[in-house]
Amino acid sequence: MNIIVCVKQVPDAKDVRLDPKTNTLAREGVESIMNPYDRHALEEAVAIKEQLGGVVTVLTMGPPQAEAVLREAIACGADEGVLVSDRAFAGADTWATSYTLAKAVQTIGAFDLILCGKQAIDGDTAQVGPGLACRLRLPFAACVQKTRAVTAEAIEVERMMDDGFDVLRLPLPALMTVVKDVNEPRVASLKGKMKAKKAEIKRFSAADIGADPQCIGLAGSPTQVVRVFSPEPRGDRKVFTGNVAEQVDQLVECLKAHL
Repeated sequence: MNIIVCVKQVPDAKDVRLDPKTNTLAREGVESIMNPYDRHALEEAVAIKEQLGGVVTVLTMGPPQAEAVLREAIACGADEGVLVSDRAFAGADTWATSYTLAKAVQTIGAFDLILCGKQAIDGDTAQVGPGLACRLRLPFAACVQKTRAVTAEAIEVERMMDDGFDVLRLPLPALMTVVKDVNEPRVASLKGKMKAKKAEIKRFSAADIGADPQCIGLAGSPTQVVRVFSPEPRGDRKVFTGNVAEQVDQLVECLKAHL
């Protein structure tokens, strides 16, 4: 079973700041981490590998320092790491990102399954996974909360829904995005950390993956951020005190005044 896991290096949520001049996240001086949802995708891939055998390849698109999340993934059970990095990729939206990742996957070669986190915490669009599946013309399931069974031919999963879950059976090769309920990520072992330190990370440039310059980075992004701002306060705020019953009474009186 050859599994590809797409991961992303993101700013730690507790340190996120916006740069009003560039309309992007301010990353300088902010600690970077592996996207939390991607940790669960990685764990699921490693668990499947332990069950059926095979190779787990971790793929990320980002600046040179994104190599750190690949080594972290290898320490947690992945076998190989691929960094897709080129200045030409800068400013990519989800459309251009899914195109770039699709070209990278095609460059890597044969695979049986692609796993992604549901979304990245620095964008929250949840578009790249499905976009990648569409680019590669793969059957896919989003928001998977449990893997029920997996064979060399198909995978059966539970897809989270507002009123419960759907059970889907996907023929392989396929792609799925996972939510945090799917598993509990493992902690890297000392042996894993030693392996990660010595691992050779493959690097792909735009030329290496045969990317069309008009389809990557800002040039290939049909959406761009025009302005970033903090919401203005919406008028007076009122704090209710006392026990729950007293606060409810105060709330009712406040609402009556505005009817």
